[in-house]
Amino acid sequence: MPYTPPPELAALSLGQLAEQVAARKIPPVDQWSPQEVGDSEMRIAADGRWFHQGGEIRRPAMVRAFSSLLIRDEAGQHWLVTPFQKLSIAVEDAAFIATDMQVKLDEAGREAIAFRLNSDDLVVCGPDHPLRVGGTADVPAFYLMVRHGVEARLNRSTYGQLIDHALALGGDELAVESMGARFALVPAL
Repeated sequence: MPYTPPPELAALSLGQLAEQVAARKIPPVDQWSPQEVGDSEMRIAADGRWFHQGGEIRRPAMVRAFSSLLIRDEAGQHWLVTPFQKLSIAVEDAAFIATDMQVKLDEAGREAIAFRLNSDDLVVCGPDHPLRVGGTADVPAFYLMVRHGVEARLNRSTYGQLIDHALALGGDELAVESMGARFALVPAL
């Protein structure tokens, strides 16, 4: 069965976006305790491309399937988890890349910032999916918590959209709000 990507982020209301997120069936990888541990011989490059034994995985549906099995432990190691195996996977920076963002309003008029990932996952920033800023003041890096400790790095155009939105809000601090949570957009010194 061919994979059909979700509609464009700009075309979705916040309610429709929530329906799309709920429709994505993510396996309960955090509830599995496989006995077999090994190496997947896979790598996710800093630009979001996936490789297995040195060859690029070019089928988006395969990447999407594998991405649903990802977790990151407290030590920062990424794993592909099934009920039977837990396989390490090398991740150069972040497992996902955020490729687009849109600001939506909820019923109460509060802002919600939605992101589309390179896996076509949709994530709404907020207390459960916080933004963090790494890097330096000269070269910041923006990350969004996706699930199970796994993050998405915002690509250049997406963090440009985020900064433009924060500047349009004005205020003394470069920050945004989403789902009632406030996120500073300046790296901690």
